Amino acid sequence: MNTTAPLAERLRPQTLDEVVGQQHLLSKDKVFRRTIDSGRIPNMIFYGPSGCGKTTVARIIAQNSGMKLHKLNGTSASTGDIRDVMSDIGTFGSQNGILLYLDEIQYLNKKQQQSLLEYIEDGSITLIASTTENPYFYIYNALLSRCTVFEFKPLTADDTEQGLKNAAKKIEQADKIKITFEKGALRKLAVACGGDMRKALNGLEFAISAAPEKDGKRKLTLEAAGQVAQRSSMRYDRAGEEHYDIISGYQKAMRGSDVDAALHYLARLLVADDLVSACRRLVVCASEDVGLAYPQILPIVKAAVDIALQVGLPEAQIPLADAVVLVCLAPKSNAAAEAIFAAMDDVRKGNSGPIPRQLQNKHFDGADADVKGQNYLYPHSYPNHWVQQQYLPDILKNTTYYTPGENKTEQSFKEYWEKIKGKK
Repeated sequence: MNTTAPLAERLRPQTLDEVVGQQHLLSKDKVFRRTIDSGRIPNMIFYGPSGCGKTTVARIIAQNSGMKLHKLNGTSASTGDIRDVMSDIGTFGSQNGILLYLDEIQYLNKKQQQSLLEYIEDGSITLIASTTENPYFYIYNALLSRCTVFEFKPLTADDTEQGLKNAAKKIEQADKIKITFEKGALRKLAVACGGDMRKALNGLEFAISAAPEKDGKRKLTLEAAGQVAQRSSMRYDRAGEEHYDIISGYQKAMRGSDVDAALHYLARLLVADDLVSACRRLVVCASEDVGLAYPQILPIVKAAVDIALQVGLPEAQIPLADAVVLVCLAPKSNAAAEAIFAAMDDVRKGNSGPIPRQLQNKHFDGADADVKGQNYLYPHSYPNHWVQQQYLPDILKNTTYYTPGENKTEQSFKEYWEKIKGKK
């Protein structure tokens, strides 16, 4: 065992049975496992977060395939590296085929991905690629259509704890040392890693290395596990999919009036120091999902956001929590949001037309005008400050975008205007 390599690399499983988690793929009764065990390796893309086993599974498949293995990483691979793989096609060493394991494929540009198509199509190269980003957004469609995508899920705390136990046994055998664990120490590491086995193993390595050796034994204490686990459970990338999942959950929890869930997602944003996203989605939700059901919420939320941005973290958590709870518990209406969505859709479709003459900002008519004069009716000159006249362009005359919500506020508006307009 190479003692200079990181623990996660040294203890990487060598068979599919040693891999923890991903049983929706690796159980012997699953199609994925049966296909791999048959020896017929299709083109595949593994999609999932870091540290969940994508690279490990790909390496095991590659090593047992009988094909000549090439490994590339999208973060560093050049077009020349890809050409080197292609140059091996048809050589004596690749008579059983070539398997290209391409890690972080999302970092290859479109041209580099396209260069693989012909060889994947005719079977000259079998591709196993992995990515932490959604492949349907980051991988060229023509390449994607030639591969089967398998999603790898974050490891559960139970999966991770079992992986740590397996790792500890291998360390004992390699280093000829006995490792013991204080009650709850392994569990703390397993929970803190957020489903990332690599992170958990790195924490284990750090804690065991720091533990004093006595009579050929080392002990992982709960305190040491806590120290290496500090803030390590955050799986967050402000430019990645996890970021968008969290802010999506944040707004949907507020929209769904679930206070506890909304506060949970707010906490995840704040622990990741993403104050901007926490504030932005809060204001959007107050406008879009509470809206006219409680119009006063907008200045209240705006004030809370202003305070949060002024005082910064950690104090910002308090006004933001107040505002999130308020948004959750407020009555909901998306009537105004739906109305502007419908109006925008009409404009994008070209349903607009000339502004009615009485609304135009001009006071002289050309010789060809059928009706002279602007003929605008000033509402304040009429009873109740309202008068019937056409405001929409002719093509959209009588179009209705806004339908009042069932809440008390909008229904009171509706009742008032029906009375003024003589509909009651």
